[in-house]
Amino acid sequence: MHGAGDDGIDVNLWLAGVIVLVSVILSAFFAGAETALTAASRARMHALETSGNRQAIIVNRLLSIRERFIGAMLLGNQLVNIAASAFTTSVLVALAGHSGAIYATAIMTVLIVVFAEVLPKTLAIKFPDRMSLLIAPLVNVFVMIFTPVLIAVEAFVHALLMPFGVNVSEQKSILSGHEELKGTVDLLHKEGGVERSDRDMFGGILNLKELEVSDVMIHRTKMRTINADLPPYELVREVLASPYTRMPLWREHPDNIIGVLHAKDLLRALDTVGGDARQVNVSDIAFDAWFVPDTTGVQDQLQAFLKRKSHFALVVDEYGEVMGLVTLEDILEEIVGDIKDEHDIAVQGVRPQRDGTVVVDGSVPIRDLNRVMGWTLPDEEATTIAGLVIHEARAIPEAGQVFTFHGFRFEVLRKIRNRITSLRITRVPGGEEEKEG
Repeated sequence: MHGAGDDGIDVNLWLAGVIVLVSVILSAFFAGAETALTAASRARMHALETSGNRQAIIVNRLLSIRERFIGAMLLGNQLVNIAASAFTTSVLVALAGHSGAIYATAIMTVLIVVFAEVLPKTLAIKFPDRMSLLIAPLVNVFVMIFTPVLIAVEAFVHALLMPFGVNVSEQKSILSGHEELKGTVDLLHKEGGVERSDRDMFGGILNLKELEVSDVMIHRTKMRTINADLPPYELVREVLASPYTRMPLWREHPDNIIGVLHAKDLLRALDTVGGDARQVNVSDIAFDAWFVPDTTGVQDQLQAFLKRKSHFALVVDEYGEVMGLVTLEDILEEIVGDIKDEHDIAVQGVRPQRDGTVVVDGSVPIRDLNRVMGWTLPDEEATTIAGLVIHEARAIPEAGQVFTFHGFRFEVLRKIRNRITSLRITRVPGGEEEKEG
């Protein structure tokens, strides 16, 4: 009888040991599943679901009920951890007496922390998408098993939070969809998954909604216009000397724009009269100028260009004064970067120096400088780099003055009247804020 009793005890010990082992494995599964599915890429899962991947369909279904899925993993984890601890304690107490409880606590702490928490979660963080697809069907089974209990727990939790004004059914994201997309692309770029040019292009598309035509227009000081009262031959010479095909025409004074002359229309008119420029009346072949407010959104202007089948407009302020011009190419450059053709002027106003500094024309837009140099200078308060210096200095600086802000050192090289024409920019390692006379 004594031998039979010992065999029964041995069987019970072996059974308890198997239960402990299975419990630790299940605990690792629940912990890894929660981490993997929470860290899985929603975009990749959506793409796989679209292509018909069944595991991705299950993953997306679980993520759509995130609260219930996490509750199921936590419930399962707690159940198996408690079971493992209880059976380990009973086994060690039977073997070592009352001191077995101490041994059980030490052993289970190591087993749960190392093998049921750190190890599976490390793997899940390293390969979240792969693990999510692999374990999603089994996770779905546990979620269905635990659903009745979870529904009751959720109702109880909601009832506890309601008196405090917390409505867990309302899920509001801190970031907008545009901001989430930009953040994702920036993160992928830092991780090496997206090239800088692709990041800039994607960011340019998203930024269109935030820009106005005044941010991308060619300023009036850089506009190339033609006096409509010039002698015919001189006018033709001006058009041929210009790198642009469309030229605003003015009469009496430069602000009085009477139309826009297209080089092709001028050539056709010259061909019609046998090349005699004296017989060409530019007022007859010029098309009407299209004026748009400087507060027009860039995205709206892009749609207007497409609708009107035109890509040239003059920008005016609230008083009707011409501020500059905007073209379809200017908007496209916000997306794809600087577009250069065989007639474009090569000088961009940004000249990196051998000593690491950059000499910049004051009229260079901050957005263009950031794109070329990979910088992040703010462009909310000013459009050009000279405007940024004036805004930060709170005054119009003199040549030779130096200012340090936003992690860069700005030295004013040249100034014409009240306009900064050239600056030298140096990145400051420490980024300290200071102003030097």
